[in-house]
Amino acid sequence: MKDFRIPKINSPQKAIDHIVNWLVDYIDASNLNGFTVGVSGGVDSALTSTLCALTGYKTLCLEMNIHQEKQQVNRALSHIGWLESNYSNVESQSVNLTPMFDSFVEHMSQYKLSSEHLDLSLANSRSRLRMVTLYYFASAKRYLVVGTGNKVEDFGVGFFTKYGDGGVDISPIADLLKSHVYQLASYLGIKKSILQAHPTDGLWSDHRTDQDQLGVNYDALEWAMSQSEKSVNQNELSDEKQTILNTYQQFHQKNQHKMSPIPICPIPKEIFE
Repeated sequence: MKDFRIPKINSPQKAIDHIVNWLVDYIDASNLNGFTVGVSGGVDSALTSTLCALTGYKTLCLEMNIHQEKQQVNRALSHIGWLESNYSNVESQSVNLTPMFDSFVEHMSQYKLSSEHLDLSLANSRSRLRMVTLYYFASAKRYLVVGTGNKVEDFGVGFFTKYGDGGVDISPIADLLKSHVYQLASYLGIKKSILQAHPTDGLWSDHRTDQDQLGVNYDALEWAMSQSEKSVNQNELSDEKQTILNTYQQFHQKNQHKMSPIPICPIPKEIFE
């Protein structure tokens, strides 16, 4: 996929310093005590948790298992162990949410919903249960919940759960493309098992990857996102590139409800006395 490559960050250290300084400035202004990050075993959460650790502020890493594949859990725990051995400000907690999720599924089954979207509803419920757990710990400790979404997910195709992994206080890597996330993660020495793992949201029981769900990989999506910001004559593109661009635009349009502010109904002045 060389044809879809986006230019790299020219100074990884400057980018890291910039994000870390931004995190420090934000938490200093908030008068809170630290950061809470959900660590999944993927590269986005690995980079985010490392950047938080670099601030020197208390950083709580939560591994939240809900029917996760063993290798996902192992990668998450391995990364957390690496952080704890390198940064004295890092603490962690493994929270097994599987029994709680199973109880929720059993309880909701009494309503006998027959919908083709029921599996998606349950997948999103996993993400929202994790969000509740993050805020449970964060509120008790007076920490900030830190988002782990990248630019393509958060502002390109809307590949996140509204009020799930999208429910956060701050988003330090949301202006980085996925390829930039890999670049910074590699620079910081994050484990190869994480860098080489297929990206997945870990919300499904059939082990599907992000590419399985989106139909294209992140290199292609980054290219499409850059093209959508220009005036592109699609007739000049190959069939493959037209398909990729159309796929990106369909996701971007369909998921606008996640990426735009909540619609507010304006009340005309004449209604009020």
